[in-house]
Amino acid sequence: MDKILEGLVSSSHPLPLKRVIVRRVVESAETPLSQAQCRAMFALSTRLVLQGPDPFQRQVGRQVLEAYGRYHRDEFEAFFNRGLVLGLLQRGYGELSNRDPAILDYIQAGLRLIMSCPSVLELFELLQVEALRLVCERPAPPLCARLCQLLGDFPQCLPRGRKLSLAFCQQLVRSIAHFQSQGSREAELRLYVSQVTQVSGLLRSVWKAEPDTLLPSLQELFAVISAAVSYVMLCSTITDTSFEPSVALASLVQHIPLQMITVLIRSLTTDPNVKDASMTQALCRMIDWLSWPLAQHVETWVIALLKGLAAVQKFTILIDVTLLKIELVFNRLWFPLVRPGALAVLSHMLLSFQHSPEAFHLIVPHVVSLVHSFKRDGLPSSTAFLMQLTELIHCMMYHYSGFPELYEPILEAVKDMPKPTEEKIKMILSQSAWTSQSSSLPSCLSRLSGKSETGKTGLINLGNTCYMNSVIQALFMATDFRRHVLSLNLNGCNSLMRKLQHLFAFLAHTQREAYAPRIFFEASRPPWFTPRSQQDCSEYLRFLLDRLHEEERTLKALSSTKTSETIMNEESQTQEAVRKAQVFAEAPCMGSEERTLIEKMFGGKLKTTICCLNCKSMSQKEEAFTDLSLAFCPPTSLESVGPKCVERSEVKDDYMVQTNALATSLAGETPPSNLEANGGCDTIMNEGTIKEFSTEPNSENTTNSELNKVEDNRDMSQRLVGKNTLSVTDLLNYFLAPEILSGDNKYYCEKCASLQNAEKTMQIIEEPEYLILTLLRFSYDPKCHIRRKILDNVSLPLVLELPVKRATSHLSVGSGGWSVGVEISDIGENLAKKLKPSGADEVACPQLVPYMLSSVVVHSGVSSESGHYYSYARNVTGSGPSGLCHQSTALSLVSRQDKLLTEESPCTVVENELDTEMPREWFLFNDSRVTFTSFQSVQKITSRFPKDTAYVLFYKRQNSTCGFNTNTANGLWVNGDPPLQKDLMDAITKDNKLYLQEQELSARTQALQAASTSCSFRPNGFDDNDPPGSCGPTGGGGGGGFSTVGRLVF
Repeated sequence: MDKILEGLVSSSHPLPLKRVIVRRVVESAETPLSQAQCRAMFALSTRLVLQGPDPFQRQVGRQVLEAYGRYHRDEFEAFFNRGLVLGLLQRGYGELSNRDPAILDYIQAGLRLIMSCPSVLELFELLQVEALRLVCERPAPPLCARLCQLLGDFPQCLPRGRKLSLAFCQQLVRSIAHFQSQGSREAELRLYVSQVTQVSGLLRSVWKAEPDTLLPSLQELFAVISAAVSYVMLCSTITDTSFEPSVALASLVQHIPLQMITVLIRSLTTDPNVKDASMTQALCRMIDWLSWPLAQHVETWVIALLKGLAAVQKFTILIDVTLLKIELVFNRLWFPLVRPGALAVLSHMLLSFQHSPEAFHLIVPHVVSLVHSFKRDGLPSSTAFLMQLTELIHCMMYHYSGFPELYEPILEAVKDMPKPTEEKIKMILSQSAWTSQSSSLPSCLSRLSGKSETGKTGLINLGNTCYMNSVIQALFMATDFRRHVLSLNLNGCNSLMRKLQHLFAFLAHTQREAYAPRIFFEASRPPWFTPRSQQDCSEYLRFLLDRLHEEERTLKALSSTKTSETIMNEESQTQEAVRKAQVFAEAPCMGSEERTLIEKMFGGKLKTTICCLNCKSMSQKEEAFTDLSLAFCPPTSLESVGPKCVERSEVKDDYMVQTNALATSLAGETPPSNLEANGGCDTIMNEGTIKEFSTEPNSENTTNSELNKVEDNRDMSQRLVGKNTLSVTDLLNYFLAPEILSGDNKYYCEKCASLQNAEKTMQIIEEPEYLILTLLRFSYDPKCHIRRKILDNVSLPLVLELPVKRATSHLSVGSGGWSVGVEISDIGENLAKKLKPSGADEVACPQLVPYMLSSVVVHSGVSSESGHYYSYARNVTGSGPSGLCHQSTALSLVSRQDKLLTEESPCTVVENELDTEMPREWFLFNDSRVTFTSFQSVQKITSRFPKDTAYVLFYKRQNSTCGFNTNTANGLWVNGDPPLQKDLMDAITKDNKLYLQEQELSARTQALQAASTSCSFRPNGFDDNDPPGSCGPTGGGGGGGFSTVGRLVF
């Protein structure tokens, strides 16, 4: 068999034929074989795995080895013995070096096959010794990462015993110190970073399993970075005299518990055996670590060490290090990924170096260019950092006055930035000098606090996940939806809804300030979303709601199928499941008891009517929606509209008809849950000249009296779009306004059997519990092939009244179908009488359904591919009239039969509403940070920060009967929320206990300190003058001040 297989894989037969034969060889592994035959197959498969010249042969080798090893375990145990493994690790295999990662791949595959065999214990002992030998030989990153992966999968292979385990950790630290990237391309650098992360992750696991190894490992780390080059050369096999310990050592810092910072820094700074030269060398190399892209807490350790040295008055080291590294730290500000940490270290260095202007004057020549770069960048994060940098520069220039020739260019560059008061500057300088450092070593750690004073929990940004965080917080603050989710019985279910329930439970009950939604993010991220890249929050919201909806429908169908299992055979069960799936697809308008939670909370209905202007027949269609996408009104001068959004208008009697020349949707295909307004302006339009309506080929089908009213309509259009600030009311009116289908967008009339001019109208016939409105701010630029952002300010009414037209009789067509053949004889009749369904005597006047603003998701930035998301949300108790401020006179969407526009500006009425607003009713959710805010801040956000614009709005229907009765007897309700199920409560209780232990440990550590001085350059707390969309320390980074560890958002 082995000869046949060997000849086959090396033959020139077609690859499909070889795969078929290989499959049969693998299947024949179940047949009995002699020991010699088995050994021959094992030897052949080993040779193919390790020396196969192409991927096909190596794959065949792995398949054959796994199949024959599984069915002939005893023979494989005899083959895969100590001698074979030792030979592979020490001598390699043929021409394959023993340092090739493929050797470890093969060994790991063999270990999996003999895990249940007694001989595996002998191999574990062998690998414990060989693993230590390998790390002592300073393996390259690929081999070291592969070894750590093997040891992570088989921890039995880790060196045992305190002595061997400690030696392994120390040697692994030294191996990391020798790591060097072998390439400069992005893919090579990413691979290198992942390899380093794999190795440091193993060290973290060992430290966690054997805490006694942590401190000696850190001592070894300090020995490496504090040693002079000559000493490092003695401990390595490198002959390059320019060798420096790798910055990959920075990957270890994130695994050191921050609670140890005080003890470790005091030990280092007070140890008489640590010479000043060694400390200087170590500190300089730690500052170099600021360039490592994934290093966390490096700046925290650097600042702690600087403060520790100041506490023991080792000013010589501080002066030398500051003058050596201040320019390098400043240059790191050019790179957004490491900017937060660099700014924290820079501020501490400058503010503490108060005895001489020398350090500050080293960076003065570079300040102006950096300021101009931040201004050109125009991103909120850059603006936030510029504000902090400006404040720092003002402090330095105040302290070292008398150099006008140096400072005048800087003052000119930052003249439009806020300047701190003299009192604030004095306070900062007095707290930051070396002489103000307590000898008991103050900690620069941010306070480990619980929930903020708001009582709300933030969401940690996992790397450009602000689009998810803002949406989740808006959904969580949708009280009725949250309560329904928390009340679901989902035990034993691994659905997305279960993960959302888990996330909501932690947001409601954890004691932590911020929660990391890693599991939910991985489960809910659309597959086409690139990880760690900014995405469209509206697109994510639609995907999430659609996933939850389809998941619930599928589970209901499966549940219904299982109940009939006893009376149906397998074939009939399949047919029944298909039938039910078709029922779900064809009948979205289920009864209330059959509707999904998403339909109950966010589902509404929209009726679209198309009336042929030639024969007056009508077609009608009902569509379900979960959100309405509102396009912006066209420019005031309709003649100057470019090919982006060609629109014409026509007036009949006292209502306005709008016409769009619609071509291709921006997204390619509009999702069924999203209805774009008249095609919206956010579309790619057909290019070509804009023709007058009267020049269309079939313009004779439209009466002259109708065409003569185009100019009158333009005046009305200017009333709609000519205001300085649009409101949501305007956009909704524009969405519901009639539209003339003409030109390239003509309607095919079945009665006329040809393309005809037609009138298209849309009416909301069933309102949702929560109305989600998406403002289409991103328009496609066909010239530049990018999506530009519309930065127009939109007034947000606190109370909105939605016109819902409920017909007195039902349509004679099925849901989602078109009703054709309705005629309208009299053009002069009122529109409400003309646009009626077949068989209906009349259409009811629209009922104005009141809605209260619940949440606003804000996008900060200039394009959909970048920027930052955060959300405002209102604290409401749930369904019912509470909190409703009736202001129907101006905020309602009035019937188009009466008038299109409201008579009073929405802003005027909103201001009146604000007088009755409850204090601390609104919250700002900015990733891990939650603060109190006000509706005034929501309204004024775009006027104060032009790139911060409302994007997605959540409105809650008032006087609803969909809410919960909080007087339920099922258990104790907390803040109106239902009681949690036992497994959820157990998980939260366990995490809260862990959090309290962390707090206690922190308190014990800080009790060793005397009065500490904050190293924050800016005071903590939300400064309402800072842009909430900022992604720096005072924005969504989860805290304030330079000591806060920020995260990349752009």
